[in-house]
Amino acid sequence: MARIIRRLIAAAMVCAAPAMAQQVAPPPTLPLATVKTSPLLVSADMRDGLDLSGPWHYSIDPFRAGLAGFHGEMPGDSQLRYLDLDVAKAMKDDNRAMYEFDMARSPVTTLPSSWLTEAPDLRYYQGLMWYQRTFAAPANHKGRYFLRFGAANYATFVYLNGKAIGRHEGGFTPFAFEVTNLLRDGDNQITVGVDSQATEATVPPPVTDWENYGGITRPVRLIATPDTYVDDAWVRLTRDGKIAVDAHLDGAQAANHAIRLKIAGLGLDLAGTTDAKGDWRATVAAPRALIRWSPEQPKLYDVSISSGDDQWRDRIGFRTIEVRGPDVLLNGKPLFLRGISLHEEELGTDPTRAMTPAAARALLSEIKDGLHGNYVRLAHYPHSEVMTRLADEMGIIVWSEVPVYWRVAWSNPDTLATARNMVAENIIRDRNRASIAIWSVANETPVTDARNTFLRTLVSDVRKLDDTRLVSAALLTERSQGPDGKPVIAMADPLADALDVVAINTYFGWYTPDRLDDLASFSFRVPANKPLIFSEFGADAKAGFHDPRALPEKFSEEYQAEFYRKTLGMVDRIPTLRGMSPWILKDFRSPRRQNPEFQQGWNRKGLISETGQRKQAFAVLAGYYEGKER
Repeated sequence: MARIIRRLIAAAMVCAAPAMAQQVAPPPTLPLATVKTSPLLVSADMRDGLDLSGPWHYSIDPFRAGLAGFHGEMPGDSQLRYLDLDVAKAMKDDNRAMYEFDMARSPVTTLPSSWLTEAPDLRYYQGLMWYQRTFAAPANHKGRYFLRFGAANYATFVYLNGKAIGRHEGGFTPFAFEVTNLLRDGDNQITVGVDSQATEATVPPPVTDWENYGGITRPVRLIATPDTYVDDAWVRLTRDGKIAVDAHLDGAQAANHAIRLKIAGLGLDLAGTTDAKGDWRATVAAPRALIRWSPEQPKLYDVSISSGDDQWRDRIGFRTIEVRGPDVLLNGKPLFLRGISLHEEELGTDPTRAMTPAAARALLSEIKDGLHGNYVRLAHYPHSEVMTRLADEMGIIVWSEVPVYWRVAWSNPDTLATARNMVAENIIRDRNRASIAIWSVANETPVTDARNTFLRTLVSDVRKLDDTRLVSAALLTERSQGPDGKPVIAMADPLADALDVVAINTYFGWYTPDRLDDLASFSFRVPANKPLIFSEFGADAKAGFHDPRALPEKFSEEYQAEFYRKTLGMVDRIPTLRGMSPWILKDFRSPRRQNPEFQQGWNRKGLISETGQRKQAFAVLAGYYEGKER
């Protein structure tokens, strides 16, 4: 991943980046220049490969004995769970041998999944877990092979046949390591250590309001490519009406090599030659037959880029998104974003962050069909490719976010490097998704000079990586009293000047003692020349708990419904309002929420329960959006 940063935002990079995906797993302090960088494998989920989902052995390692000994030294063999041997046989054959693990005979889980749902004693475990399985290499394998992880939370250490092949930091974006020279005929052993423990220097930090699902939560695949292959490609519609392509070849034949873009559905066939670095950039006028992607008509085209023996494939929609004054324009037409926020958690009483196509469709259908929505805020981290691809298919506009959240170590250069790498990995993965309109760099971060510098750096990186989308962040506000004694809510955050879309989170009448009837008297001071999104507002309700009194109790469905009525009335008077994503579609796991009657480890602000039961407020928001739809 270091190559992403060097190639795309090299001029902006000023920090060392030990957190980036690294081949041959160095210690964290090793200079980046000594590390072989990892591949991008953009749209790798569209490539053929061997899916390693299914049964894996697992072993808990709460003291991280597999990474370091008592005094921080390299651990002895007795703790090295990635050793390529039969532990039981080794001990039987030699009475001097002793191992305090046996991965081949450890319990079995099914991946992808979080270990939190594997056993009751793992419900709140945060730390290091080891996974292992064997797989058969493809017969007569040739070309190059990569192990590609959709995501693993949080720090990941990967070994193949007893050899370290790489490490990665970050729980929500893909990474890959080349294993061509380590892959052997017949069975191969893969061992993965995943450490979920957050620290003050990680992104996100330890204090959150969601479940920290540790483990391998997205698919692992062995992907084959030719010796020279298309590692990165970005195909899009520019705001001046052209189809542009940027592609990069990786391999011995990458330089000065023939390359071709085809979009069969448009009759487009564009040929070219890579430069000395293996890069190719070209533009062509968009064919008149092009149907622009929109929520009403989410048209996708099969796109291929071929070079030599390789063919890169994707399904891409073409549209433009921009701002003009306070308006958000999709394909040149003003748009109101009728949305809601969403965590990556499937419906059910025991979610484990295994986002299958069926699980994603169940959630997005509640937005599209139930709420009359056209927009979703995927909070507070990059969600699965399954979700963003389905948003493309269903016609749902996406706000995509990195987990720069609350108590970030703003002055720590390593934390900044980690956040920058997450931004790069997120954007590089999803630049071809028509649904994504907004990149968000932060959520609810208190204003300080160090924070401002940190976030402005991320905004700058986003603009260098993708000049076709909008940049935002969910900001806090300041409250004062006007001359008439009524509340005035002001956006005083200096970051607003750097953003295309300003967004605010408010919970008046839930986390404040305001009466809901008083919300109509609130006034807002926000930039007059930028679109405003209410990125969050909400109130908890336990599905099935009712209080029919005129002043219903909090946590009742009646209180939540009235909260929505009054809040929607409050925000609808703001002239620059161009969208909203209330908090949240579904009740979600949150260990910090421990009211024994109403929460029991769940944040109950969902408009539907964890099992999909719609609360009264669902109909309130759906009715509001139905009116905006016309």
